Amino acid sequence: MTARIIDGKALAERVRGEIAARAAGLAARGEQPCLAVLLIGSDPASAVYVRNKVAGCEKAGIRSLRFDYPADAAPEVVMAKLAELNADPAVHGILVQLPLPLQFDEAAVLEAISVEKDVDGFHAENVGRLSQNQEAFIPCTPHGVMKMLESEHVPLSGAEAVVIGRSNIVGKPMAMLLTNAGATVTVCHSKTRDLAFHTRRADVLVAAVGKPRFVTGDLIKPGATVIDVGINRLPDGKLCGDVDFDSAAAVAGAITPVPGGVGPMTITMLLENTVISAERAARRKGL
Repeated sequence: MTARIIDGKALAERVRGEIAARAAGLAARGEQPCLAVLLIGSDPASAVYVRNKVAGCEKAGIRSLRFDYPADAAPEVVMAKLAELNADPAVHGILVQLPLPLQFDEAAVLEAISVEKDVDGFHAENVGRLSQNQEAFIPCTPHGVMKMLESEHVPLSGAEAVVIGRSNIVGKPMAMLLTNAGATVTVCHSKTRDLAFHTRRADVLVAAVGKPRFVTGDLIKPGATVIDVGINRLPDGKLCGDVDFDSAAAVAGAITPVPGGVGPMTITMLLENTVISAERAARRKGL
């Protein structure tokens, strides 16, 4: 068996075209979508992520504001900027790039972002609404995974789904989304005693564990859909996911590559959340 490749890059391009059209329509009515991004410190990976997000905004017709702070920035300075952005009606989305320097209380920073502008979906109110299957901003990576499963017509109602990883950013919201879609969901993690017992039953397997090539073909049910959320840099500089692609592709029915799989969809869903926020603002104004 050779798995079908789920092309996240191609899907992202299609979705971004739709987002750009929605953004142009909003701008024509006087409500140009706007995303504000705060970067604190000089972490190289964070700088790349922010640059990619700003570039994605520009291509989609979304106005972007970028605020850079040194690693020793005082938390009260950043909190003051967040309050200012919360009060600015021209700003529809606010994102603070994680991780933060040690002097910051990450939870407090995320809670300081207005829930109406929390386009990362990390505010406790959005998390709670998601858990109750109510309208909410959905964290971008799990949201992108759901779009990919939808595009591939992967049946989720009644399916066995396994998520490896329980982070607040991917694992937990991913499990909630799959549950809301009708799947029977198991969340595995570092304390799971018999990982293979669970993964070999999975019709849908989502790997978000942060370990290079952790999921091998012998852990996968034949014909399963395998979603690789991980992105790891090897000593030789090459990128790989949490799934050992070659051995997994020989068993799975469908699989996402790294790069070119989930990654492009993450920023795409950030752009969509920003446009959704702008659409809500336009409705409130009667535009």
